[in-house]
Amino acid sequence: MGHAKEGVAFQPLNIAVLTVSDTRTPDNDTSGDTLQDNLLAAGHICVARVIVKDDIYQMRAQVSNWIIDPDVHVILVTGGTGFTDRDSTPEALMPLFDRQVQGYGELFRAISYTEIGTSTIQSRAFAGVVNHKLVFAMPGSPKACKTAWSKIIAEQLDARYRPCNFVEMVLPKVDTACGDRS
Repeated sequence: MGHAKEGVAFQPLNIAVLTVSDTRTPDNDTSGDTLQDNLLAAGHICVARVIVKDDIYQMRAQVSNWIIDPDVHVILVTGGTGFTDRDSTPEALMPLFDRQVQGYGELFRAISYTEIGTSTIQSRAFAGVVNHKLVFAMPGSPKACKTAWSKIIAEQLDARYRPCNFVEMVLPKVDTACGDRS
């Protein structure tokens, strides 16, 4: 980690993974597998993993259940962020947010541009905060999930990362690197 602060301990977070798809099953959910494998490798806990159809109300219902669950700190959503008629993840989840994390989608697309070129404009990756929980939504490909996790999300869910990270927000009594921007 390029900007780690010494003396701050790693804090495992409870993370739920939601796959939005009309075709994926537990046997072929490679994007959900990618997210789960990466978060576990980082030392976090996968507290739930669910697949729902690309339906606004099913997505909202599932995420709403996790929003009120005190054992869930972060929600990772894969799928439904494109431009087809069935892609409705932003429309389903953004109305639930207290605040948007404006830079996440922009940063994802900037990084993705180096990997897939101008096709990145077809991604509506987004993130937000609701009830002191983070929601990160990304495209439904394993490569996009790996990019989002390894190049953005992993550091922001690590209390040692400085100058700041999101851990203090989801675990407010935890010592993080955020108080010191030097």
